Amino acid sequence: ESSTLTTEEHSDVIRAAVRFAKHRVPVIAGTGSNCTETAVYLSQKAETYGADGLLVVTPYYNKATQKGLIRHFTTVANAVSLPIVLYNVPGRTGCNILPETAALCENVKNIVAIKEASGNIGQVARLAALTKGRMDIYSGNDDQVVPVLSLGGKGVISVLANIAPECVHDMVASYLDGDPQKSLEIQLSALPLIEQLFSEVNPIPVKKAVSLMGYEAGPLRMPLTEMEPEHARKLGEAMQDFGISLV
Repeated sequence: ESSTLTTEEHSDVIRAAVRFAKHRVPVIAGTGSNCTETAVYLSQKAETYGADGLLVVTPYYNKATQKGLIRHFTTVANAVSLPIVLYNVPGRTGCNILPETAALCENVKNIVAIKEASGNIGQVARLAALTKGRMDIYSGNDDQVVPVLSLGGKGVISVLANIAPECVHDMVASYLDGDPQKSLEIQLSALPLIEQLFSEVNPIPVKKAVSLMGYEAGPLRMPLTEMEPEHARKLGEAMQDFGISLV
């Protein structure tokens, strides 16, 4: 729920995550903003706190032209030394990073990857063709992990992994280890659960799912509201069908 955190809270969350992880796993801090100055500030803070990388979303609401996107991402990248993952999610931001634009951004030495959540497999294919492996591509959609891997993708930045991390790991690892059939089977078996995890706007369902597993995820901040009872029931059923125990 980063969009409803104050700048101070946002920084505190990044710092807490780094302290908890203790470099056992990399921490990629979300430091994007629709204000370039704010994105630079958060990115520099994250670097100071010891984050291993940054996830920088396209500007939202005021959006940007493709030229503006290049300048925005380049300005953030030049302000830090950490590797940066671009985040393309036009369904939330109203702003799409065209493959040609992403290909130009790869010329900035610490822009190394992109989280592609456009849902447009054709666009991902075009991006892969233009960058030729020089920019790592990660799926931003849980229902398109295998298709993105088949185009040379490296993995997924996942919602499902919050409640079924082993499943998501095995889906990606199987493909990269040369067993695409097993990867596909996991992808298809997870689709009913993925559908319920997006029955309402993210992160409403996944926070409900975590609570159903017995973990305290805290309340939602407005304008997000608690999950509709019927949706929560279907989510719980899908979790149980997938083998996840509920409390």
